[in-house]
Amino acid sequence: MAMLGKRRPPRPASNKSGLARQESAKQAPNAETTSDQVLTIERLAHDGRGVGHLPSGKAVFVDQALPGERVEIATHMTRKRFDEAHIRERLSAAPERVTPPCPHFGHCGGCDLQHMSVPAQREHKREVVRELLFRQGISWQGSLDTLKSDSDAYRRRARLGVNVDREGRVLMGFRAQRSHRLVDIASCCVLVPELQALITPLRDVLGSLKSPRDVGHIELLATPDTCVVIVRQLKEQPQDADRWHAFANEQGVALGMRSGRDSAERDSINRDNPERAKSQAGSPELHWVGAPPVLNDILTLPGCESLTLEFSPGDFLQVNADVNQQMVAQVIQWLAPQKGQQLLDLYAGMGNFSLPMAAAGAKVHAVEGSPAMVARLVANAHRHQLPVNGQQADLNSRESVNALLKEIPADAVILDPPRGGAESVCQALAKISAKPHQRPRIAYVSCDPATLARDAAHLMHGGYRIARVVAADMFVHTAHMETLMLLEPPA
Repeated sequence: MAMLGKRRPPRPASNKSGLARQESAKQAPNAETTSDQVLTIERLAHDGRGVGHLPSGKAVFVDQALPGERVEIATHMTRKRFDEAHIRERLSAAPERVTPPCPHFGHCGGCDLQHMSVPAQREHKREVVRELLFRQGISWQGSLDTLKSDSDAYRRRARLGVNVDREGRVLMGFRAQRSHRLVDIASCCVLVPELQALITPLRDVLGSLKSPRDVGHIELLATPDTCVVIVRQLKEQPQDADRWHAFANEQGVALGMRSGRDSAERDSINRDNPERAKSQAGSPELHWVGAPPVLNDILTLPGCESLTLEFSPGDFLQVNADVNQQMVAQVIQWLAPQKGQQLLDLYAGMGNFSLPMAAAGAKVHAVEGSPAMVARLVANAHRHQLPVNGQQADLNSRESVNALLKEIPADAVILDPPRGGAESVCQALAKISAKPHQRPRIAYVSCDPATLARDAAHLMHGGYRIARVVAADMFVHTAHMETLMLLEPPA
């Protein structure tokens, strides 16, 4: 960062290629990076890797290592301030270590904490929240409960890559950690049972295709009514259409086909923001085999009838239905909306919080950046005859946010932003020129505790105080989590 904006000095000329220089660097006599070391793991990093120190004091991040373990490591990446390593031999095991439930653990990059007991995973996530708050000067001493599901088979949507290797074998699976290499899988224990049951039939149909190389990936989605399989082909292959149609009929799934190359943005699948789907503009058109299915998410919450939220493929949908319902119920409990109260739901999506709040009695003004999602939200509210107004606005623009807060005074605000957080909104809320008792209560739902801590600091500088914090174990066996926070205005 110190060099940002400055011209870098010219690199000395060399008659070696880039690859040769890399090989020379690997062979350089460096005792700390080329020979094995024995470390004691002191703690976990936020991403779940073990952290130890070399005799020189240099930190080392060790894959799949747990606090208290002594491990012999092999370094695979040397950096200026720290090294990255993996375990060559584990000399002692921590009490929290368990046998990973998935045979693909250590190869597939999807679930990186399966070597740790689930209670230990959840304790680690709570500690990450506390530490990130502390880094922002916030010492949270209150309780920090966890919302969790009873089942580890939680994922109701997934995307499987497809490839054909040099020997002609068809591979289907997820990417390896920090790699574009595809890991061929025979099962996935975190998928909901309905999707797990499709793995073997999908492998069979891929193996029967005339042109499997033209299949880019397969998207899976389980709804309360049906399972959806969307096949993305690089180009249309009529000779394989009958095989896909037979698969759909045999498995009783809704089958969609996209043919053609996606734009770079679509291929990345929201690399910078996996929690929010981008616009479908520029993507190959989706063609359904048979009648297009009606895709619904159903929220069943205490004190109100079940709510049906219709959505389309590509719309944002929380992958863990059980934990999502618990999060919605928690926010309703915190804000306890009364009839006629004005509630502002920002980053509202298709109405995940807006509709339940309106069903509980609040008058909801819902704001979302995507015009397509606003239309979806309004249609969902109209279907249930709920008092929800929808609006499209850029919530990253301070001018837009200030105008919105001035126009729509609210008794309570819900924030459910993408990974980048809601900094502009929180800065504006912290500066609202209203009497303390007229400032809104805030329920913040975050998919990144680091940006939550940053935004909470802005609100606290404006006089708000943290009343409750809850972690939500949305993604079991991974370091990712959701965090809920209730902030109260000054008395």
